[in-house]
Amino acid sequence: MTRYVALLRGVNVGTTRIAMADLRRLVEALGHADVRTYLQSGNVVFGSTGRDAGRLAGGIEKAIAGELGLAVPVLVRSAAELAASVDGNPYAEREDDPTKLLVVFLGTAPKRSTVDALTVPGGENVDFTVAGREVYLHFPEGGYGRSRFTNAYLEKKLGVVATTRNWKSVRALADLSAG
Repeated sequence: MTRYVALLRGVNVGTTRIAMADLRRLVEALGHADVRTYLQSGNVVFGSTGRDAGRLAGGIEKAIAGELGLAVPVLVRSAAELAASVDGNPYAEREDDPTKLLVVFLGTAPKRSTVDALTVPGGENVDFTVAGREVYLHFPEGGYGRSRFTNAYLEKKLGVVATTRNWKSVRALADLSAG
């Protein structure tokens, strides 16, 4: 059985509300094991015999739509992929404040041309690295909350579905999925 993390986009941060107990129930009903949620923002750790992350994500999306009537994009990473994301953060060693680090998980790897054209909005100090299906963000002078270099901005510029997690959550999800 492989451990996975499902990352739901835009849950419990705006008008899309899902109780974590409902989310656990839905994921368990799909036949997944040892289902746990982390925080209230749509993070689900589970075990599955399935091997296709896209199919797992699609199943969760379909269950949420069918049971709750909500269209919520879901991105799935294996525990190994999440661990690689933690290990691959180019800013983790040079930044002690985890609030200044975020990871944007992408539904698919963006086209090279969109990555090459990606720029930070004028006047902002943000370091970023696009690596496959992740974008690593470092805000050396402030936080994500005041930036225009947001999840929505990245989705528009890269042309892919994305969901963002802070560094503390990424590390916690990696630990939960490893166990």
